[in-house]
Parts: sequence; structure tokens; C-alpha cells
Amino acid sequence: MKLKPLADRVVVRPSKAEEMTKGGIIVPDTAKEKPVWGEVIAVGPGRVSDDGKLIAVEVKVGDKVLYGKYSGTEVTVDGDDLLIMRESDIFAIMPK
Repeated sequence: MKLKPLADRVVVRPSKAEEMTKGGIIVPDTAKEKPVWGEVIAVGPGRVSDDGKLIAVEVKVGDKVLYGKYSGTEVTVDGDDLLIMRESDIFAIMPK
């Protein structure tokens, strides 16, 4: 990964939007829901507290995470669509 996030930022590869409903109906691009989960692919070192101590990030590379629908900033790196967000935008780590 050529992207190295700073502070408490996390780079997430969003999951793919559903192409078809459970009933077999194909969903057009304009009607697809934004994904709300993805895989962490890079993590910053953490944030510095007011007293100067480094507070490490809890998520790690490879974690599947649940985040807000409109969280983060969308970027494209080497043709790969990614999200960069603060750790506080992540709601939960999904069980494996």
C-alpha cells in the first residue's frame, strides 16, 4: 500500500454494493445503497493526547469494520476506490 495515513486515520476498502436483491432483481447503479462495511488496509500511528502521549488506534489491518454511511473521504489510488476516515467514524469491528 502506497498510502500511509496520519494520526488516527484509517484507510478502508469498502465492500461491493449488492448487484442483485434476494428476490433476484438486478439493482441499477443509481439505486445501489452505499456500503457501510469494509476491510481496513492501512492504519495511522494514533493521535497525540493533550498531555503529549500517543494513543494507539484500536483497529488493525485486516479487520472488517462497520462505519457510517457517509463517513470518510473517498479517494482512488492505483484504480482502487478507498475511504480515508478517522477511527472515531468506525462504529464496530465485525466478528470473523
